[in-house]
Amino acid sequence: MKLIALLALSLVFSCAKKDSNSDRLEISLPQEISTIDPANCYDTVCYMPVTQVYESLYEFEYLKRPYSIRPLLAESLPTISKDRLTYTFKIKPNIKYHESKTLPAGRTVKAQDFVNQIKRLAFLPTRSQGWWLFDGRIKGLNEWRSIVGTNLEKFYTTPVEGLEVIDELTFVIKLKEPYPQLQFALTMNFSSPIPEEAIKALNNDFSQVSVGTGAYYITRYNQSQEVILKKNPHYISSIYPNEGDEFAKQNNLLQDAGSKLPFMEDVRFVVIKEAQTDWLNFLKKKITMINLTKDHYQLALNFDGSLRDEMKKDDIKLQASPTLIYWWLAFNMKDPIVGKNKNLRLAIAHAVNIDKYIELFTHNVAQKANSIYPPGIPGYSAKVKTPYSYNVEKAKEYLKLAGYPGGKGLPELRYDVRGTNTIRRQMGEFIQNELREIGIKVQINISSFPAFLEKSRKGELQFWQGGWVLDYPDSENVLQLLTTANLAPGPNTSNYSNPKFDKLFAKLRLMDDSEKKHKLMSEMETMVNNDLPWVMQYYSRNYILYHDQLKNFRYSDIIYNTLKYLKIQTK
Repeated sequence: MKLIALLALSLVFSCAKKDSNSDRLEISLPQEISTIDPANCYDTVCYMPVTQVYESLYEFEYLKRPYSIRPLLAESLPTISKDRLTYTFKIKPNIKYHESKTLPAGRTVKAQDFVNQIKRLAFLPTRSQGWWLFDGRIKGLNEWRSIVGTNLEKFYTTPVEGLEVIDELTFVIKLKEPYPQLQFALTMNFSSPIPEEAIKALNNDFSQVSVGTGAYYITRYNQSQEVILKKNPHYISSIYPNEGDEFAKQNNLLQDAGSKLPFMEDVRFVVIKEAQTDWLNFLKKKITMINLTKDHYQLALNFDGSLRDEMKKDDIKLQASPTLIYWWLAFNMKDPIVGKNKNLRLAIAHAVNIDKYIELFTHNVAQKANSIYPPGIPGYSAKVKTPYSYNVEKAKEYLKLAGYPGGKGLPELRYDVRGTNTIRRQMGEFIQNELREIGIKVQINISSFPAFLEKSRKGELQFWQGGWVLDYPDSENVLQLLTTANLAPGPNTSNYSNPKFDKLFAKLRLMDDSEKKHKLMSEMETMVNNDLPWVMQYYSRNYILYHDQLKNFRYSDIIYNTLKYLKIQTK
């Protein structure tokens, strides 16, 4: 998924007056919203509104771990041929799109709409961040991409060999080779259905207008200020889960089993860039949920990570959850200074005290990264070690080997931070101070979050903090960040390119989970560590506080369409 994970996300609930039958759910976002086009939304800021508005064929079970998939717009899981190359999908009837000037009244989802969206991902003018999911996978799709080019008329009239509509509710995807991750890809907003009428009406520009089927629809959108959603009165795609794991049972998360969704009438996403504002509102009970940042760990948690007694007395609850979010220091391998000088990268790797970074910015809540793979995916090993550690003397030696003894002759490096809030600035200053100790000068570049993303897509960054939230729990989703096929503007913003790595990835991407796959993962990790496009930092663990009035809450960092399950219950 997406190169971004939120440092802070908070939910603000305004409960309605007793004479009203509606509640408003207000959600604070720490950065501006980059887009609401499901073909291009690929960060955890835009995910929050987009995944409430758009739906895909499948979704992850809300109350089950390990993660499993259930049908959403699909009627059932796909029928798969013996050779694993043909998938047949049957979709639910009578799923209505939200009311839109771009569509006839009552327009329902058709099989062709899913084909349209896959074509949008391949269509060059869309510049989709999700193209990597289908690039080279579907018969004839890459050829279609070349033939159609930028011609929108050809977009409509040119068929794709591997995308076949059987009837209004049935379509087929034919693959060039097995793709075990396809069903994961079909849980993502990238594969949401889009009607041809809307594509024509909007000239394929969905950055400001939505045409979805989700539990909520958009009534106002201002990317730098707010998004307002309203409950979809026609929502029938899913109901509240009837089953859950032991955690769900112990925390009474099945009390609404089988209930119609969604519960909340209104949702407002408001951009608030400073975490301190959220924290103060949380203490005043204006905010119902907050994801703790480093500024507030000591105020809310004991040293062992448990909740302080004074918080419990105020009916505040804690969910501490491991995540599939992790972080590293990233280099642009095309950059003539950092990308072409491995000894310089090694100097930086040994100069930064990751333990201190974790202490300062996560209150020791995060787990120091030992691998390019995060815990929680098959094949991760806690026994793996990175080939670098904090050692200032070694850092100085590598800097000398790089040709810059004591930093002499080395141009000032550019370190871009991922937003304008205080924490991001402080993180940048920490890196700046660490490298100053060995003679490396660093300029901190501060941009808005969308501007940072745009720089990364254009390959304009030199040195920065990379981050990833896994789209699905599979090593393929990690390793695709480093393939030549995904160079910027794709998700490989480090611009790492290694032909041998690419060949091994071509094998791994076709493999089901097995010991053979795990050995291949290890070989590829060694290759990455030798080339050093990344210096691993830490795996996130989230500590979420919420007031007792919030019901049905369960944290996940790969399930985003969760707002339909939440409700407020006042005493």
